[in-house]
Parts: sequence; structure tokens; C-alpha cells
Amino acid sequence: MLSLSQEGGVRGVIGVIGESAFSDPAHDALAEEVGRRIAASGCALICGGLGGVMEAAARGAREAGGVTIGVLPGPTRAEANPHIDIAIGGGYGTLAEIGHALRHGKPVVGLRTWEAARGGDRAPITVVETAEDAVRAALRAASR
Repeated sequence: MLSLSQEGGVRGVIGVIGESAFSDPAHDALAEEVGRRIAASGCALICGGLGGVMEAAARGAREAGGVTIGVLPGPTRAEANPHIDIAIGGGYGTLAEIGHALRHGKPVVGLRTWEAARGGDRAPITVVETAEDAVRAALRAASR
């Protein structure tokens, strides 16, 4: 059960996707900072709810007093979610999640993500280098 009992509720929901089984410390540190910045923005964080990048982002958000939502893998995995995705690092599973978001017209912000995301106009991904820029870009996309 999720309770949004903070005064005034939450401003919105920002999704974070990334490595789970083979995460590295650099990606985890970025993810934790992203989580803190999402919480500071007044938004809730939604992620896969497992380990690695998702755990680090949720930890950062929780430590900053934010709301965290974990969606565990299940049979309805292919359903589109109406959230902004911040992709941090990742293997082929992360690339597939980015593809699903793009296919469903969702804005995607890539933080030091797949080089394919830098492929010019063909890939409508906003690529950034810092956690601050990632959250700022996600908030800007959500307000459109």
C-alpha cells in the first residue's frame, strides 16, 4: 500500500531504470544522487524495486525524505507506464526499457547512457552528464 500523506502530496512521479545484477559503484553513486534530487524536487521515485541502480536511487530518495515506489517484475511487464524514465548505465534490459518508453511516446532522459542514444535526431533521448541535469530535464519534460 502506498500512502502519499506528505502535506500537499507529491509534484509528480519520475522513473529510474538501470542495471540490477551487474551494477557498478560509479553508476550506483549517480543513481543515489538522482534519487536525492528527485525527492528534493517534490516528486516520487518509481523503479523496478530490485538491486543495483534501482536500489541506489530508492535509497537516495528515501534518505532525502522522498516517496519511493518499487514495481517488481511480473507477467504484465510490457505494459506502458506514464512516467519519465531516467536511464543510468545498464545492459540490454535497460535498453529494452528505453525502447518501450520511446515506443509509447514517453520522454527519456539518459544519464551517461547507451552511446546509441547519442545517435542524432533518430533517437529522441535527452542525454545529460549530471544527476542535477537529469532531474531538471525530467521535470521539464513532465511539464509539457
